[in-house]
Amino acid sequence: MPAMANRRRSKSSSLTRGIIAVSTGGAALALPVIGATGAFAAPAQTAAVEKAATSTAASGKAIAAKDSGSVTYSVILGDSLAGIARAHSVGGGWQELYKENREAVGDNPDLIRVGLKLTIGTEAEKTADRTASDSSESEDRADRSVRTGTALAAQGAQGAPAAVAVETVAETEPAVAVETVAETEPAVEPVAYTDDLDGWINESLAIMAQHGIPGTYEGIHRNVMRESSGNPMAINNWDSNAAAGIPSKGLLQVIDPTFQAYHVPGTSMDSYDPVANITAACNYAADRYGSIDNVFGAY
Repeated sequence: MPAMANRRRSKSSSLTRGIIAVSTGGAALALPVIGATGAFAAPAQTAAVEKAATSTAASGKAIAAKDSGSVTYSVILGDSLAGIARAHSVGGGWQELYKENREAVGDNPDLIRVGLKLTIGTEAEKTADRTASDSSESEDRADRSVRTGTALAAQGAQGAPAAVAVETVAETEPAVAVETVAETEPAVEPVAYTDDLDGWINESLAIMAQHGIPGTYEGIHRNVMRESSGNPMAINNWDSNAAAGIPSKGLLQVIDPTFQAYHVPGTSMDSYDPVANITAACNYAADRYGSIDNVFGAY
């Protein structure tokens, strides 16, 4: 009997090609998926889906960052463009920050006003960069992307589009506290004048300077020595003023009506007081002669 040949019947597998529509917030990514009819996808197919899902998640992150708005920063006391650029990781440093805000800052980048509003890049782009550099967070996101890709493969086999949710993490820049220290001006100690002719003249000159009354030490001293020889209690009881009942008194021999008319505020009302007598007499001489320095005799 002739031997019968062993014949194997070849099995044909019917493959169905599907399309996964992945939504990334305004853009769609079509991914071809080859699925076995009546069976789960082969391992190679799963790897392809996982790779596509990971790429889709990354694209979604970039689109989300691109759609984000810019950040407005209000300048506070102690700020500088360099410090703000460092704190907000501005690419290009303070030069780029100044270039973007030159119209608001003006021609001098070293001079920025408190309260000035600055536009600082795109916050979402900085967040995406920081997130990409964080390896642990990236691994966690990749794991979520793989799980999402597997779900997409299952839904794609049935012809149902699936949307990939893109998660963004917003990071808040830490507030910079600026401490201001109020500087207190040192207390000005009062000047001590000696209780003699030298001290009386110097104190009178200080008061005269405050009230804009001209005169010098030499001019005052010369007239005092002629009128009273430096005696603050000197009085003239024999001239015409004495006969009229208003004798000349003090260092510069001033009669009471003149003393009262030219009295300098802040000094004593006693015409015998050395400082009050000198300042009133110099005030009178300035009005009558231009300055006590111009008096060389009886006045």
